Amino acid sequence: MNITRRQVFGLTAGAAAALAFKPTFSIAATDETEAAIKAFTGGATPAEGTVSLDTPEIAENGNTVPVGVSVDSPMTADSYVESVMILADGNPNPAVATFHFTAMSGAAEAKTRIRLAKTQNVIAVAKMNDGSTFIDRKEVKVTIGGCGG
Repeated sequence: MNITRRQVFGLTAGAAAALAFKPTFSIAATDETEAAIKAFTGGATPAEGTVSLDTPEIAENGNTVPVGVSVDSPMTADSYVESVMILADGNPNPAVATFHFTAMSGAAEAKTRIRLAKTQNVIAVAKMNDGSTFIDRKEVKVTIGGCGG
């Protein structure tokens, strides 16, 4: 097999571009996700449980992935959910949505459709009125990415 000089230059340029941009992009999105969680929780580590994500295991089209979130809370004046933040750690911008609730909301539940660039974790973080925080993560496998992928 003969390789031309043009093919060598093409392969070298492609490999250099892949090494230069791909790892940085993934690490940046993960760092942004962790920073957003810390900012939302005030630096506290959220506990597992209480908040529940409802996502499909496999999304054929990443342009419209249905996501539901609910928090087990009595929603009284003494104990209620203040807000729930949803993140997608593989998207170029991981912040997806933040829902705000009051004791008069009745239930801490929300549904929406989100765009996912690739297979990744969808994360929900709930903040209660007493300052406690809870987290839930689900991996969603995307066959056709919704962010140009």
